[in-house]
Amino acid sequence: MATEGKRVLLYGNEAIARGAYEAGVHVATGYPGTPSTEIIESMARYEDVYVEWAPNEKVALEVAMGASIGGGRAIACMKHVGVNVAADPLMTAAYMGTNGGLVLVTADDPGMHSSQNEQDNRWYGKFAQIPVLEPADSAEARDFTALAFELSEQYDTPVVLRSSTRISHARSPVQLRSRQEIAVRAYQKNPAKYVVIPAHARALKPKVLRRLELLGEYAETAAVNRVEWPAGVEGKARRGFITGGMAYNYVREAFPGDPVYKLGMSYPLPANGLREFAAKVETLYVVEELDPFWEAELRWLGLWPIGKEIFPASGELSTNIIRHAVLRHEGSPTGEPAEGEVAVKAEDAAIDVLALTADLPGRPPVLCPGCPHRGAFHVLRKLRTTVTGDIGCYTLGVMPPLGSIDTCICMGASIGSAIGLKRVLPEEQGQRVVAVIGDSTFVHSGITPLIDAVHNQTPIVVVIMDNATTAMTGHQGHPASGLNARRKEAPRVELERLVEACGVTRCWVVDPNDLRATEDAMRQALAPGDGPAVVITRRQCALIDRSLRDATPVVHRPDLCIECGACLRLGCPALAREGRRPSVMAHLCVGCEQCVQVCPKSALVGKAGRRETDADAGSATEGGCGQ
Repeated sequence: MATEGKRVLLYGNEAIARGAYEAGVHVATGYPGTPSTEIIESMARYEDVYVEWAPNEKVALEVAMGASIGGGRAIACMKHVGVNVAADPLMTAAYMGTNGGLVLVTADDPGMHSSQNEQDNRWYGKFAQIPVLEPADSAEARDFTALAFELSEQYDTPVVLRSSTRISHARSPVQLRSRQEIAVRAYQKNPAKYVVIPAHARALKPKVLRRLELLGEYAETAAVNRVEWPAGVEGKARRGFITGGMAYNYVREAFPGDPVYKLGMSYPLPANGLREFAAKVETLYVVEELDPFWEAELRWLGLWPIGKEIFPASGELSTNIIRHAVLRHEGSPTGEPAEGEVAVKAEDAAIDVLALTADLPGRPPVLCPGCPHRGAFHVLRKLRTTVTGDIGCYTLGVMPPLGSIDTCICMGASIGSAIGLKRVLPEEQGQRVVAVIGDSTFVHSGITPLIDAVHNQTPIVVVIMDNATTAMTGHQGHPASGLNARRKEAPRVELERLVEACGVTRCWVVDPNDLRATEDAMRQALAPGDGPAVVITRRQCALIDRSLRDATPVVHRPDLCIECGACLRLGCPALAREGRRPSVMAHLCVGCEQCVQVCPKSALVGKAGRRETDADAGSATEGGCGQ
């Protein structure tokens, strides 16, 4: 662990974890989701903090709320869509307030690098009427996390800390500090505060409104909100910017000679300070990623800045995007500096990623070589099923050539949407409705819709793709994996027994690399029956299966190949296409032998047939094994 006082480069997520640790946090909880995952992974390094991966974000926030009520400092971490899952307890937490400090971290994803939507979670602060802090680099991420705990306890409120992909996954310097040993506050029974029934809630709501007023007063003098007037700029400036978060860095690079009002507290805003700043600039711009949140707030204050009419409301911003938008607005048709304008040197300007990648070929993501999900999707496509998908690596089953997923909505939605589809599709088509869901996602939010299917006797097939980890976000443990947040052994929920407890009477467990067994199980599950059937495809993720490290690659026999393309339709990255033939890339092949099973002429040879093949492999190797 890094030494206190040392200056180190930290990712924003590491800095948030460090800030919580230094602030004396007692409980840290969350659910893995890019770009937030590394916060809890970093917290797990600190042995004197209780750290857990919760089954879902709602449970994570509820655990943190319980710790706060008990007097401990607690932090709950999730990506932006995870807050949707946690929104129910969040709205009540705003009424209840806190005892120990309570911080909710939301990691937003402008540009949708790894998300199904582009959601601006500053609105949750306004919605719940609680404060939102928004750092612009790793040092602020550490400092703002510590401040969030202080504000939470001072104002009796949960505090939202909003990060974004560029903050979470970029490194910048942080000066480490020692941990504060914060005593757990005394817990006192207080039903009027912690039991939010209507009678109590009616009394709590005026306190919420008064608290927001006090936070607005705090925002006026808070050090996290600051005005930056460049040297030599006095009195009234030609232009000025209101901005914060990652956008602040772009603005400073694009227009280093102009004044900036930097918002570290995204909500509530310092109304008086912003009015004073606006009065000193001729043209006021508000620069923010995603929604016109500040723009709407500023207009409520009677200010009319230039905002989303020139800056994009979708995707990440950049120095070039901001610079060109402003200069075009001011009359430059090319977006270049006018005479006398401060020009930004090319080497100092942020590079527009879209411009760099415009001419590059597409590289769509694919399932890894040896991925156990591939075999299940091959069978589902062969059986012409209608497949409702879910969130996880297996969502890539939608990509060609597998093309096996029809829908994907959110965590756990595969089973519920399959129930709805089953109830409206024509009989022949409806008989083949299948929901696919991962083991971690099933525990997250798949259990309740499965109970719905059992209770209402909806004859769908649910395929639980059990690869023993939360693979997509970096192999975190979960209750059905037998590993906790520190990757130590923990009690494991047995999916078969859980499914049986839900009332499912027809359940099969198969190895998805055994295509025949998988197809047999799927056909039996698809046969008419009362209520849902479950097929658990169980094989460890190829990236953590140690038995694959010394696997024997498959060999191609070109003398037997009829160029039917059956093997290529598996979409395995270890099989390259040479004309209409496969070429085995031995450095990628992990010997799962799914391709061996689909080849009708035994032109692909696995470990069992390798010795015989090696005897006359001279022509076979030269013909296209790719070694």
